[in-house]
Amino acid sequence: MSDIVDVQTNDQKAEDLKAVGWVSYILHLIVAVGAVIPGAQPGVVLLIIALVIDLVKRDDAAGTWQANHFSWRIRSVIWAGVLYLVTVPGFLLGLLFFNPLWLVVSVWFLYRIVRGMVAMNKSQAVDA
Repeated sequence: MSDIVDVQTNDQKAEDLKAVGWVSYILHLIVAVGAVIPGAQPGVVLLIIALVIDLVKRDDAAGTWQANHFSWRIRSVIWAGVLYLVTVPGFLLGLLFFNPLWLVVSVWFLYRIVRGMVAMNKSQAVDA
């Protein structure tokens, strides 16, 4: 008997990863919207869950247009985290209830998530 190897094409792999991508993007979107709306912060737990999903499944997307989306989401979370930490002193300087820098980071994060969702919906990589 000959060994028959079931090899998926890159397009098939990318399509199979769409469900994982949508779950991750939706979790990111919930967090991003919560960050923009005062008092609606759903917590960092959802973001960590989405990040873990992306880190675990990233290698499955190698060689497909989906690989770009995994990198896009991971970079978005890392940069947002760094930028949020940088803006914390704004709260310490008396902007306890409203920090405009925090809002800028939140809107930027929301933009990145929506931009990624639109590209994935079109089955395209995110333009960097």
